[in-house]
Amino acid sequence: MILKGIHHLSAVTALANNNYDFYTNVLGMRLVKKTVNQDAPSMYHLFYGDEVGNPGTELTFFEMPMAAATHRGTNSISGTSLRVANDKALGYWKNRFEEFKVQHSDITERAGHQVLSFEDPEGQRLALVSDEKNKGVKGGKPWDKSPVPTEYGILGLGPIKLTVRYAAPTAGVLTDVLSYKQTRQYTSDVADQPDILVFETGEGGNGSEIHLEERSDLPIERPGKGSVHHVAFRVDNEEEMRKWIEKVTAAGLSNSGFIDRYYFRSLYFREPNGILFELATDGPGFATDEHVDHLGESLALPPFLESRREQIEQNLKPLVTN
Repeated sequence: MILKGIHHLSAVTALANNNYDFYTNVLGMRLVKKTVNQDAPSMYHLFYGDEVGNPGTELTFFEMPMAAATHRGTNSISGTSLRVANDKALGYWKNRFEEFKVQHSDITERAGHQVLSFEDPEGQRLALVSDEKNKGVKGGKPWDKSPVPTEYGILGLGPIKLTVRYAAPTAGVLTDVLSYKQTRQYTSDVADQPDILVFETGEGGNGSEIHLEERSDLPIERPGKGSVHHVAFRVDNEEEMRKWIEKVTAAGLSNSGFIDRYYFRSLYFREPNGILFELATDGPGFATDEHVDHLGESLALPPFLESRREQIEQNLKPLVTN
């Protein structure tokens, strides 16, 4: 069994309306599903992606209004990349970030690709990575109604960086359990710290990569707004998911067992440094309960929560999407 790449990444926001404004009006992503955290339906769960929210393009947020600021550190998902078509697109985005006063760095090279690092208004650590030299997992298709021209639009998730105190146990789970392969490494930006290790799966490339950073100079992260909750990896179908559950369990990793998230099927477990991993199937997808032309326009609830719709809606602040 081989994982197909990154499926989605879920992070934390304290302000759903501001979050929506940034990710749709500034980054030009499509809100493909406005729903709730199925385990805590008093909070929004917002999914942003390409034109239909294809697997591998989904950046999601739980709204936690009382979340404090993140105290950055180890044992965390410390960097989220978003793919764009080529190096030229990074120039467009640098100008756009200056126009919208988005905190950003200069364009640099990282692991063989041109990269533009930036932060959202809550300090979410993000980067745009060029696919110009990329070979591997195919990207998505930007929404043609986005405020960003499609030739510069975000194609999906790129390399995800994990920062841990001890790299070996996490690397062991990636390779021995999840069948990732270490393909290369590159020098850390921080003096006296080990090289950052690059792992790939499936067809490889930006859409599959995990970058593993070992840091001995940081405390353990205290998550809050601007932090990442978990990263999910792509499983082809439900039948294969059942086999992954057996493999993860046999490896001695405590896990959630099979969970039906309605839009996909899931398994959750923590690797030895405490980072939450999810395996998620490619389907059924977000058009299960909404027409593709109207994704994200109304509050969508899975069938098991539908009977509680009135109560759930009363507990949510309206999301302004005009």
